[in-house]
Amino acid sequence: MKSIHDYYGELVFTRKVMEQKLSKNIFKKLTAAIDNLEPLDQSIASEVAHAMKEWALENGATHFTHWFQPQRGGTAQKHDSFIDYGEHGEIIERFSASQLVQSEPDASSFPSGGIRSTFEARGYTAWDPTSPVFLLEAGKTKTLVIPSVFLSWTGEVLDLKTPFLRSLSALNENVIKLQKLLGNKNAKQVKVYAGIEQEYFLLSKELVKSRPDITVTGRTLFGTQPAKGQQMEDHYFGNIKDKVLEFMEAVDHELYRKGIPVKTRHNEVAPNQFELAPLYQEANLAIDNNLQIMEIIKKVADKYNMVAILHEKPFAGVNGSGKHFNWSIGDNTGANYFEPSKSPLKNISFLLAISAVLLGVKKFGGVLRAIVATAGNDHRLGANEAPPAIMSVYLGDYVNEILASIEKTNTINEKVVNEITLGVQNLPKVNKDYSDRNRTSPVAFTGNKFEFRALGSYANPAEAGTVLNFIAAYGFDEIYTRIGAKKGNGDVKEKALEVVKDIISETKNIRFEKNGYSQEWHKEAEKRGLPNTKDTPAALKLLLDNEVIKTFSKYNVLTEKELRAKVEIKLETYTKTKEIEFRYAVKAANTLILPAILKQINLLAKTSKNLSKLNMKSSFEEELKTLIAIYDDIKKFVAEMETFLATEHKDIQQTADKVASKGVEILASLRHKIDLAEDLVADEFWPMTSYQKLLNAF
Repeated sequence: MKSIHDYYGELVFTRKVMEQKLSKNIFKKLTAAIDNLEPLDQSIASEVAHAMKEWALENGATHFTHWFQPQRGGTAQKHDSFIDYGEHGEIIERFSASQLVQSEPDASSFPSGGIRSTFEARGYTAWDPTSPVFLLEAGKTKTLVIPSVFLSWTGEVLDLKTPFLRSLSALNENVIKLQKLLGNKNAKQVKVYAGIEQEYFLLSKELVKSRPDITVTGRTLFGTQPAKGQQMEDHYFGNIKDKVLEFMEAVDHELYRKGIPVKTRHNEVAPNQFELAPLYQEANLAIDNNLQIMEIIKKVADKYNMVAILHEKPFAGVNGSGKHFNWSIGDNTGANYFEPSKSPLKNISFLLAISAVLLGVKKFGGVLRAIVATAGNDHRLGANEAPPAIMSVYLGDYVNEILASIEKTNTINEKVVNEITLGVQNLPKVNKDYSDRNRTSPVAFTGNKFEFRALGSYANPAEAGTVLNFIAAYGFDEIYTRIGAKKGNGDVKEKALEVVKDIISETKNIRFEKNGYSQEWHKEAEKRGLPNTKDTPAALKLLLDNEVIKTFSKYNVLTEKELRAKVEIKLETYTKTKEIEFRYAVKAANTLILPAILKQINLLAKTSKNLSKLNMKSSFEEELKTLIAIYDDIKKFVAEMETFLATEHKDIQQTADKVASKGVEILASLRHKIDLAEDLVADEFWPMTSYQKLLNAF
């Protein structure tokens, strides 16, 4: 067997390959652009493009593509071959600097939220050199993939990567200016790191054939609870079945070839649910890798006659899937601002970083809630499987003790500073990959990072990363301003801790250390004035608050036009997703469910008639009446849904609100009746594979 070292990163244009293929001067300039987020020196683009082409051709590639992240979700690509005309009309293989740096795909059918009209087709992709180029394989076909941003002809954002890169710049600016104020001359570039865990379900491809609701909507619209689901808690971290382990090994192999350092794999809580987690990486790369992880999971599952389900809630009454975003901030010196240190200066940076997050969540917790709002995630937020829709921060006993000691201190001076930082220094170190955490908290401090747990499994994590960076940038900026406003000639570190002391007091309402699942917390959060939006349309309204719009624009993350467009796109996506579910529910009820119930009714009617001829009494008549009543109710709710779907609304917000209330209510009523019928109709008549079989296939 080959060692991982033999094939790790073989499909990636790695630094090692760059160093081999490029001259020393060009390699130095390219790595500077990557490491320091510097603009790419256009003079080196030709040599870089040539080196990439040669490497790609050596590895069997015939085409290249700019790979980008449209706001519809997922990724997008348009392939062009390397062929071109030579000087005398002959066919040659060419890949120019302009082809590397920029491409022009037809952008007319990508969602823009009203930024541009359909007939305005021009959009631009531009290479993001901070994310490595790689090869995409499909059988024997290979394509050179260039991670890119996607902008309209007029320069507005059409993707999810660009706002993230902008948020990195905003965070960098505000962290570095604060570090300079504190006297740190070595910190020149902020580094944001992420570890993104991915949950998913695996189902039998053969069984899914009889569940067209999964094929059409990504989840089951109907289904009664299995007798044995997750109540025994025997699947979580249980023995991995051989077939699943073979699949996982194949996934790991493909990820390693792409240079994606997957570390952990295990059974999750629900039957047939699993999790994959990579090592920490710089956040931009971690996000791009997560998008590849989702694609590879689905691709490998297909080869193993499985279907990988990334929907947030494939089964009612069974735990759904999330994507935990572990996030930390550091700099070019190797410091992690969320980790205690032996250095007093670094410990003050630690306290300021914690304070920046607290300020950000207090001010813009609604933005965190809104950015994870999707039709799928609405099913799980607030259930006993995911954090509530209320955004709060968990810090843990040790950090809370430090904050309490600062709050109780009357006067901050050098001696007190040293005592406090000594206390911070003695915080227990917690391993990056395995740390205690409050699993009911949406934003939990876990030793040297924050874990944002409200993200849905199918989401592009770039949006969550953008908002985490955004709220931290606001927090650091606010702290810098407050330190500058402190009167007197005291030491800047003393002033900094005075600001920390103020922040500790004013952010108590968003700090919560107990069970976020409890009803008591919902009541308490309401008293504290924290938003608790239950569905996507309500949550998205939080993005249009004047202060949110103003601050996004201030830090050049999203202009008002871009932010309003984002909200419109999300509302359209939500509405279309739910309408697809509603329409398919009607079709399934009419063409699959009702005919099955009729078969059972006919069987019961014949049996009852035959027994009456023999003067034998039976309970069939009551069962028959029950089924007929259910049949009639299903017809009634189908008619209600058809009427609802035919109703026109004034605008997208009103449509989404109606879908989230009336539409969801009708579907729930329809489902309730269909699920009752499933328990009364013979298996031979029921047209959809049961939860019990789907969740116990492996």
